[in-house]
Amino acid sequence: MFLGRYEHSIDEKGRLTIPARFRELLSEGAYLTLGFDRNLLALTPTAFEQISQRVKQMSLTDGDARLLRRMIFSNAEKVEVDRAGRILIPQWLRQTVGIDGSAVIVGVGDYFEIWAPDQWKTQDERLKDSEANQQRFVGLDLPVY
Repeated sequence: MFLGRYEHSIDEKGRLTIPARFRELLSEGAYLTLGFDRNLLALTPTAFEQISQRVKQMSLTDGDARLLRRMIFSNAEKVEVDRAGRILIPQWLRQTVGIDGSAVIVGVGDYFEIWAPDQWKTQDERLKDSEANQQRFVGLDLPVY
């Protein structure tokens, strides 16, 4: 499971060091694609395949389903973790989400997200608003077993 948050620099070639705890889950590489909040999603091959299968089941006559397909697949890139524990984030993906020089890596359970530090700061501020969170999450029914 991908947990925690880390900030790492990106070298001049666009390589980002992946946290050591995440690397063991990426032995088969990862798929990067555009996230929903001006960020990148990094998915294991299994997770990407599950999403792919679900999206492929959606009707081609549904305009939103077609947009979702384009968003996920046209922005996807298969990446490998090198011997130094880095992945290469293509320049066009870095530019799309405003990542330059450093990135924040955020564990989100079954996948992780890659953020430009300023974009993550905005998200983090939202997460710290306890009153808004109570309203935002009240209907999600999160039981503790």
